[in-house]
Amino acid sequence: DEHGFTLDEAVVTFFAAPHSYTSQDVVEIACHGAPVLLDYVVRAAMQRGARLAEPGEFTQRAFLSGRIDLTQAEAVHDLIAAQTLQQARVAAAQLGGAVARQIAPVKAQLVHLIAELEAGIDFAEDDLELMPQANILAEIDGIRTQLTALATTYSYGRIVRDGFTLAIVGRPNAGKSSLFNRLLERERAIVTAQPGTTRDPISERLAIGGVPVELVDTAGLRDAPTGPEGEAETLGILRTRERMAEADFVIHVIDATTFTAGALHPEDRATLSSLEGRPHQVVLNKCDMAATPRTSNVYLDTSAKTGEGIDALKAAILTALTGAAPATDSALLTNLRQHQAITDSVAALDAAHHAALDLIPHEMLLLDLHCALEALDRLTGVTSTDDILALIFSTFCIGK
Repeated sequence: DEHGFTLDEAVVTFFAAPHSYTSQDVVEIACHGAPVLLDYVVRAAMQRGARLAEPGEFTQRAFLSGRIDLTQAEAVHDLIAAQTLQQARVAAAQLGGAVARQIAPVKAQLVHLIAELEAGIDFAEDDLELMPQANILAEIDGIRTQLTALATTYSYGRIVRDGFTLAIVGRPNAGKSSLFNRLLERERAIVTAQPGTTRDPISERLAIGGVPVELVDTAGLRDAPTGPEGEAETLGILRTRERMAEADFVIHVIDATTFTAGALHPEDRATLSSLEGRPHQVVLNKCDMAATPRTSNVYLDTSAKTGEGIDALKAAILTALTGAAPATDSALLTNLRQHQAITDSVAALDAAHHAALDLIPHEMLLLDLHCALEALDRLTGVTSTDDILALIFSTFCIGK
């Protein structure tokens, strides 16, 4: 320090360009992690002309230098923010260039098609044979099919990246809190035989299939007692309906011991009606105590007490929200920007397909193909506006 005392022993590493994270000359100082020491080193560096990095500046420099593309830069943020191993696996695959590797051959096909058509136009006076309509359609459809398949991965990639909210609803004493505890694998919610035990929604975080989930246990849906004694329960039921409306997925719990096929309780029927068109799963809980088995594949047997049907329930939730999970190392679209770029490219290819069918001149057909190519360039960052870059890297922590 300024008094000549040795405060720490550090390891200083020099990375010569282009063999560094940013592809620039970089010096890294590794010292012990005491906050006072780290603060002193940073202040000393700033006194000698350094400045604090902007959020995401190092990754942005890596992108601008061409070391990584924009999908890989976004994966750095996702990897840092990962809360589950599955999130980390998806981010690591994207950071390794999974999306870029899948896009590269598709883009090369598109560029080749554009070049062929432009050559036919430029050298028309030299009797250069134009590409037949059937060949043009086959090329466009082949490219479009690959991009459409990539676009379908967004449903899974978005859920893995952002997680989802899961609300458990049903009539009092259907076993909602018991199911909540079973999914959490610990006793979090109070369980009693007294109806209306749960008044306020209780939420906890867990992972299902590597996907982060906010699990919400709610007050039982029924006509609450009138008067002061029912006031708290009435408010709880109101909050249940609010959380049910906000949830990405709803588990509707019915007591299997009181269930009769075709004769649902009016309150259960009203809940089912409100869930029409929304991702949900109806479960017959307490199946270990039921006298007769279920008679419809609409319902799923579960027992919060024994654990029966819990794994099947988890699988049904993930399938309903994401479809079949792709291979871990496959390319996934994980955010709206990426998905929008691919859907824009597919839309332009659709327009090109119809233009080719209608025998529209190649000059006009090429406009659609160039739009498709521009959308792919936006995906990887070959063409990016300053506003897009600012939005992406502003979400990073300082030092990345």
